[in-house]
Amino acid sequence: MLGVLNKVFDFNKRDLKRLEKIANQVEALSDATKALTDVQLREKTDEFKGRLASGEDLSDIQVEAYAVVREAAKRVLGLYPFYVQIMGAAALHEGNISEMKTGEGKTLTSTLPVYLNALTGKGVHVVTVNEYLASRDAIEMGKLYNFLGLTVGLNLNSLSKEEKREAYAADITYSTNNELGFDYLRDNMVLYKEEHVQRPLYFAVIDEVDSILIDEARTPLIISGEAAKTAQLYKQSNALVRALRNEDDYSYDESTKGVVLTEAGIEKIEKAFGIDNLFDLTHVKLNHAINQSLKAHTSMHNDVDYVVQDGNVVIVDSFTGRLMKGRRYSDGLHQGIEAKEGLEIQSESMTMATITFQNFFRMYEKLSGMTGTAKTEEEEFHNIYNMSVIVIPTNQLIVRDDRADLIFSSMQGKYKAVADDIAERNKKGQPVLVGTVAIETSEIISKLLTKHGIRHNVLNAKNHEHEAEIILTAGHKGSVTIATNMAGRGTDIKLGDGVIEVGGLAVIGTERHESRRIDNQLRGRSGRQGDPGITQFYLSMEDELMRRFGSDNMRAMMARLGMDDNQPIQSKMVTRAVESAQKRVEGNNFDARKRLLQYDDVLRQQREIIYKERLEVLDTDNMRGLVETMINDVIERAVSVHAASEKQDEWNYKGLEDYIQANLLSEGAIKRTQLEGKSAEEIIDFIQEKVYKRYDEKEIEMTPERMREFEKVVLLRSIDSKWIDHIDAMDQLRQGIHLRAYGQIDPLREYQNEGFTMFDAMVESIQEDVAKYAMKAEIRNNLQREEVAKAQAVNPKEQGDSIKKKPVRVEASVGRNEICPCGSGKKYKHCHGAV
Repeated sequence: MLGVLNKVFDFNKRDLKRLEKIANQVEALSDATKALTDVQLREKTDEFKGRLASGEDLSDIQVEAYAVVREAAKRVLGLYPFYVQIMGAAALHEGNISEMKTGEGKTLTSTLPVYLNALTGKGVHVVTVNEYLASRDAIEMGKLYNFLGLTVGLNLNSLSKEEKREAYAADITYSTNNELGFDYLRDNMVLYKEEHVQRPLYFAVIDEVDSILIDEARTPLIISGEAAKTAQLYKQSNALVRALRNEDDYSYDESTKGVVLTEAGIEKIEKAFGIDNLFDLTHVKLNHAINQSLKAHTSMHNDVDYVVQDGNVVIVDSFTGRLMKGRRYSDGLHQGIEAKEGLEIQSESMTMATITFQNFFRMYEKLSGMTGTAKTEEEEFHNIYNMSVIVIPTNQLIVRDDRADLIFSSMQGKYKAVADDIAERNKKGQPVLVGTVAIETSEIISKLLTKHGIRHNVLNAKNHEHEAEIILTAGHKGSVTIATNMAGRGTDIKLGDGVIEVGGLAVIGTERHESRRIDNQLRGRSGRQGDPGITQFYLSMEDELMRRFGSDNMRAMMARLGMDDNQPIQSKMVTRAVESAQKRVEGNNFDARKRLLQYDDVLRQQREIIYKERLEVLDTDNMRGLVETMINDVIERAVSVHAASEKQDEWNYKGLEDYIQANLLSEGAIKRTQLEGKSAEEIIDFIQEKVYKRYDEKEIEMTPERMREFEKVVLLRSIDSKWIDHIDAMDQLRQGIHLRAYGQIDPLREYQNEGFTMFDAMVESIQEDVAKYAMKAEIRNNLQREEVAKAQAVNPKEQGDSIKKKPVRVEASVGRNEICPCGSGKKYKHCHGAV
């Protein structure tokens, strides 16, 4: 184990030596750059662009460009990047992650590689976790870029398409990760290529990269429409689940949070619903609703996993403690919780376009990121994103005192000790930041401090509106701040007057998080830029992490020694045991994210094919070649199906005649007598000749210009409608595929196999749709492209309800007694003909 650690350490050491070499070269240019006038400094941008245009690459101008940005930052911002910041900037340019501690100036560090890569003119994206930080950095750092002659764009959710296009056209664009992903999905739903807002994805620098690429990796971005209503089913399931008893009717595993029905529970459900077999395929929806209701009651807790606010279930982000308004648990779990809490049950949504952050950010030509805590997840960053984590030294030595954990027998004893510690520190004026895992805990601590008569601020998801104001004063003398894990991430807690003399900021953790990164983030609030500080975690054997993964030996030892809550254990052995538990949880979470990626990779490959084809339709003026290829495939398949037998006298000529007349040609255009006696290849050629002749006639009737637009209308309509149905079908398949494991079948392999089979079927369906409409539809006066369905982005953190799908308007002349081309199955006179 030690050998492995040494290897890791040596790798970082080797990386630092390489980065130091670049930093030394930049330092060597400081005097020469300082001698330049403001005009000469600005002119360097045009000089660099010219050198790139003449064949030099970014590595040739990196050192000079960094020296220019460094000097410009001093003149414009009054900030001069430290030596270690230059090292961090060099790591970012290489497409790696710079781990830089809190207060080390990550925002300023990013300006160097952002400027350098923006010189290519391809556009650089600076990604932040929220719009406040994006706006703040775009304004502040924008002064520097504008001084050097580069343009800066700010991409916000509220912008129009034109404003977004302008923001993306800038040399440097600030945006949230959510908005980048949604814009990508929306760009692949536009009807005209001029409506695209994004350029090809070139280079991104992600701030708080672990939060976006790790914590949010399992949250897909979804554009959706409303699906069938299932409210009554969840109400019935909820009523029944309330009557089920733990251990008798179901078993719950706290370590995995898994819940499984027992035979007795299954019998109760079957009896209640009057069915013979709950696992019959006809009861799939009921089975699913029961399981989600059971999960809602056993593993989802009010004021921990979610809060009820204004009649809605609002998710609490387990990593930041923030309320995630507008975001809903997927797979029916949200409906299960709504039923449990007696709220109005909202409809599930139909997925129309989706992508995970994992697959979105892997599309960038080059990706980099910054954070104070990434080393613990290095394996994941390397395996999934091909990025190394390089730990950059601090500008000044960290003198913070990180003390060993104190562990108590019960939560009550732990909370009492926390309150006593805070009271003692408060007497001497030392500011205290108390970190909690859940809203519930922050409110318990708040009540205890109120009893002690200690004034304090509570910063949790219920009070996040005053976050900036609270964080601003959190480092002042005598200040006490209770915060859930968000703890002002992205902002520094600066120490007030006289605080250094009383020991700096004291950080008290009331519980270990399941991820070491989150604990490290909390520790990192204290001891910035060489300031003094202290961190202390208080644990109890009743904490969730200790219950799930704590050592039984430790519990037994505390009981044997007869230790009460006034005698905590403080030892490195305890800390190691906790970290071992955290590593196990992190490993489980990594496996879950990796599994998610494996599933999403199936859809990613399909998405790339469809989006590429769709882009070709938008970009190409003449799509007749593609339409003819699709028609040929349809003809060949039709002949193959109807002429499958080795004996020609067994071929279904009448069926083929009917199919061709129904889908490609008018009645009487071909007769079975014209097909008999011909080989399969000859029949294909014969039908193709007839179809092409009719296609030429149609083009003359419509004019070539209108025919070209008609082809695009038909292609876009077919691709979009079939793709939306396919995504929804894949979503349904994914939700139930895990049941295959009971039959000793690998669910992932089954998902891959069935997914590709479904994709092939979708492609054939698109071809048949295009062939049919291209050949059979009669065009009226108004020929225009229309969206297959209206939908909206379901933003994981900000946006709300989905909206209903809009019916397709078919621009075709159809007989009143013919089947309506919209796909409803009704006669035209009873469907769109009745409008």
